Amino acid sequence: MVKLGLDTYEQPINQSALNGGWTPKGKVTGISLLHESGTGGGPKYGYPAQMPLASISSPVNFLDNLTYWQTRDGDDVAEVGYFRTHFESGIAVELSATRHAGLMHYIFPSTEKHVLIDFSHYLPYPTRAWDSQFYAGGEIEIQLNSSLYTGYTTIANGWNLGAPVTVYVCGEFDSQPNSARAFSGRNTFPVGRYFRSLNNATTPEPTFQGSVARSGPMGDRVGAIFSWNGKNESQEVKSRVGISFISVSKACNYKDQELSDWDIKKTAQAARDEWNRDVFSKIQVDTSSKANRTRLVMLYSSLYFMHLIPSERIGENPLWESDEPYWDDFYTMWDLFRNQVSLWHLIQPSYYESMIRSLIDMFKHEGFMPDGRSGNYNGLVQGGSNADNVLADAYVKGLRGGINWTEGYAAVKKDAEVLPFWDTNPVDAQGSLKEGRSALDDWIPLGYVSADRNTRCISKTVEYSLNDFAVSQIAAGEEPGDQDLYLRRSAGWQLIWDSEAISRNFTGFVMPRFFNGTFDRMYDITDCGECNWGDYSYEGTAFEYSFVIPHDVERMIELMGGPQHFEERLDYVFQPNTSGVDLGVNGLGITTINNVANEPDFETPYLYNYLNKQWKSVERSRQLANDFYFNSSNGIPGNSDAGALNCWLVWQMLGLYPIVTTPVYLLESPWFEDVNITVNHNRTLRIRAEGLDDGDGRQRYYVQAVNLNGQAWNKNWFEHNDGDIMTEGGEILFQLGTERKVWENGEVPPSPGHVVLEQNGGL
Repeated sequence: MVKLGLDTYEQPINQSALNGGWTPKGKVTGISLLHESGTGGGPKYGYPAQMPLASISSPVNFLDNLTYWQTRDGDDVAEVGYFRTHFESGIAVELSATRHAGLMHYIFPSTEKHVLIDFSHYLPYPTRAWDSQFYAGGEIEIQLNSSLYTGYTTIANGWNLGAPVTVYVCGEFDSQPNSARAFSGRNTFPVGRYFRSLNNATTPEPTFQGSVARSGPMGDRVGAIFSWNGKNESQEVKSRVGISFISVSKACNYKDQELSDWDIKKTAQAARDEWNRDVFSKIQVDTSSKANRTRLVMLYSSLYFMHLIPSERIGENPLWESDEPYWDDFYTMWDLFRNQVSLWHLIQPSYYESMIRSLIDMFKHEGFMPDGRSGNYNGLVQGGSNADNVLADAYVKGLRGGINWTEGYAAVKKDAEVLPFWDTNPVDAQGSLKEGRSALDDWIPLGYVSADRNTRCISKTVEYSLNDFAVSQIAAGEEPGDQDLYLRRSAGWQLIWDSEAISRNFTGFVMPRFFNGTFDRMYDITDCGECNWGDYSYEGTAFEYSFVIPHDVERMIELMGGPQHFEERLDYVFQPNTSGVDLGVNGLGITTINNVANEPDFETPYLYNYLNKQWKSVERSRQLANDFYFNSSNGIPGNSDAGALNCWLVWQMLGLYPIVTTPVYLLESPWFEDVNITVNHNRTLRIRAEGLDDGDGRQRYYVQAVNLNGQAWNKNWFEHNDGDIMTEGGEILFQLGTERKVWENGEVPPSPGHVVLEQNGGL
């Protein structure tokens, strides 16, 4: 729940600072306990906060962050469970954390030592007011011994236009200060001299209130300043803070139970031990001196990033009482469903089951599962109702446990049938972004999303198709009478397939189609404009989305003119300098139509498997990984998206790739000679690669043959229950070499959603 770190600010505005808080060079505005990780969009969290100060003399004003923000004079040091930095003021900062509490050590340059507690601090959005967070009120009380403080802060709005979030705080210092004063003041903006005023008054000063400060009806800012001043005292001040969404008493319990020791080394080691046990031990490779160190760093760093959110908040649901688990920060399903949930299914079955139960419980109490959720609030929906895909992927692979699949099916069926309430988000004037499917008013009567009545008509049509296939997969076991309905609806993408559309000498694409059935043939198939909320296609062009039909690749190949034309088109999207759109942060350095930095294109490099030319999938995907993934601060080509890009690399390194909403895994080519993966709680899946790179510089990663559990395997794919290999464990043995070999002669991967619609739209 706690993600302790720096909040920074710099100009021009840095997108990563908006949301995650940290930037390499930005001014430090505070140190806070709640953050998102690896996400895009507007800011969320950045509270509750504190700041060590070497001086509080003028011009320092606690209501004006610009007067005391800090510049770092060295490189930050970050390890699992530990962070260290140094300020120009001479203050050294060390941080570590537990699940619900944070530990901060401050070493000051002189005997003057101060720590500011700011309950009104948050990550702002200075350039866009309507979805910036704002402070709604709080209270702070300094306890009798002056080293302990309690209270709460309430912050509203932000990334998903969220309802107010109240966080209860219990903080303590390791020594009694010389003075401790609570204060309140006008509601000023965190990173500028702006505040709510009836006139153009200058920036106000705080009013000191003794030991208690409350916001009152005007939502005044509240905080406290703790000071230690004495010649013979230690230069170090230690702070530990527990937080809770339920109560101050829970926050204090977390502080006392999880941080019973002030030793930051012990706390950091405990965090490392937990990460080793719960995450890193799940995929074990050779780490001896002969191992490729760069690949090791990239593998385990990627595992780390893909486990930072969603946030486990069992026992911390402030909205309703339930025996079910609670999770937050699903940010977002549009990213997570592509490949991340399939890996959690294998290596984190307990956590994953808990997440799914939480999603279903949200449906029971709030009416819909989220597509995006943060701060205990659903929103933003980027395309389809992609929690449907998550549940279907788990269902077809047999995840049961404590999941109530009757309720799970009710949740996905509601997504498929009930138009959600319109939340009037200003980025989309035509439908809800909070939850569900905003274009059901087209989808149900037309079978596609129209270009004139709804936004993102191309990407929504493609995504709704997969969503309905997901519903059909669960219906097969829970409500068989519904299966055929949703299977037929899953072919809706074919209704926007314009067989006369031409681009780059290729014919046939998904295209904008109006309510009256005509196509917008003026649309640029290689350019989605801003590729944003109000466009025809979201974060991908029509050229790209024409490949994003994982449940019916067979039909997609037919509509592209058959295997030869399909292969030629697939080859083309990987050619340099073919991109027709400025990819911006969602594809730095990428000039191809295929954009591996963005989720819709994740599976495209692997589609050669459907032609029984697996060697091409290996070649393309390996090239993308080598060209755009590095062991550096810019080591991924785009937005991490809650670890989705990192997870793509993990699958690449394992030599497998999942086809979501189905039990199919594509066989590719592993990066390590021997990998042991813990699956299904305590079973071992071993992946071995004989003949892998031997240091002679030759490309010895092409597959020559595959054995599954000792049996020769003639298909470039397998299913979750084949040989019980993903449930009971076993071994996949790859024979690798330099030959680009068509080693597979079995059936191509299946298309379980195969339905043929006539070009006039009829079945």
